[in-house]
Parts: sequence; C-alpha cells; structure tokens
Amino acid sequence: MTRDVATASPEATLKSVAWSLDYNDVSALPVVDTRHHPIGIISEADLLRRQAGLPDTEGRDQMRETAAVDRHTMDARTAGDLMSTPVLTARPDWGIVETARFLHARGVKRLPVIDDTGTLMGIVSRSDLLRPMLRRDDAIHDEIVDEVLGRTLRMTPGGVTVTVQEGIVTLSGRVEEHSTIPIIEHLCLSVDGVVSVDQYLEYAVEDLPPDSARDTDDR
Repeated sequence: MTRDVATASPEATLKSVAWSLDYNDVSALPVVDTRHHPIGIISEADLLRRQAGLPDTEGRDQMRETAAVDRHTMDARTAGDLMSTPVLTARPDWGIVETARFLHARGVKRLPVIDDTGTLMGIVSRSDLLRPMLRRDDAIHDEIVDEVLGRTLRMTPGGVTVTVQEGIVTLSGRVEEHSTIPIIEHLCLSVDGVVSVDQYLEYAVEDLPPDSARDTDDR
C-alpha cells in the first residue's frame, strides 16, 4: 500500500480537490474526518461527472441532455457533498490475493487501509497489486533458491533445479520425501511475482497416503 496518502476534508472546495489530485498525481482522495477516519472517496470521475452537467459555455444543451447527473451532484460545492459513500476499506494484514478479490467483487479501483481504531494508514490500488507482476525473473529465482529451498527447507544445493521465465517457475530434480513436493510448490507460489509453478520432481521415499500421492503425481 501507499502510506503517504493525500487526503481531503469534507469542507474542502471542489477546486482545491482538483488541485490536490493534479499536484499529487493521483486519481482519487480519501475524505477524512477530524480523527483521520475515512468517511468517503472523491475522485476525478466524480469531478468530471459534475462538470459534465454544467451549462455549455457556448449555449449548447447536448451535454446536459445526455449526462445523467442528479441534482445532488449539480449542487455539490465541497468534497463532502460530492464524495462516494459508504467508503470500503481494507486491513493492513490482508494479502494480495484477498485484497484483489475484494476489489474485483466490489468493483472499485482503490481501498483506504485502516487500523483497529479506524484511522487511515494508507491506500491500496489496483496498480499496487500489479507491482509484484513486474518483478524480474532473476530476482524470483534467487528468492526461491536462497530463501525457500535454502533457509526455509534447508535443502542441499543443487538437488532441485529452478528456472523462471515470465514469472512461470519450473522445478526439476529429486527430493528425499514425496511430501516435500507440495510444500515446495506452495512456498514458491507465495513468492512475489510468481505466476504459476510447474514441477517435474522425483522422490526417493513415498510418505504420502495413496490418495494424496496420486493427486500430487497427477499434477
């Protein structure tokens, strides 16, 4: 999430909101009360929606006829008047997948992040969730080899070969116990930037129940 968040007060004028959006190079601002609790969101789209309903400077009424702008929007003078409510929020302990699913399910582009007291901590947007996808393949490779296989699983170097291409991880080689394979897969999938994992691992000892072993081999 972005921690240094530009905000607006409910009393902020729409012109000051527009200046703040432009100055901070953002598309929306959380509107916060005196306790720094988010109470709404005001965005470029909100300002444009209101602007679209204003009289045409050349006397044409086509825009007013086609724009679906209600009287409340037209009469708005402050951020509090125009903001979208209720405000949807996220918690700082949410993972990328949970946050992405929430954004998708609610059809929003960003979420203010609040602590246990409801105080604004930051904001997370769709672009924040896409950043791990931009991670370089060599950085993903090194984390899997050094952190996942080395420090976490304490595996002998060279036992598992790791290749990464466009975020797709391929594992080959041999491990001691069959039960280690799904653990390796799960840990690799948790690495930022990993799109999927293909494994072609062999094992020396079968230590999984028959049904579980069959499922693992099918993958």
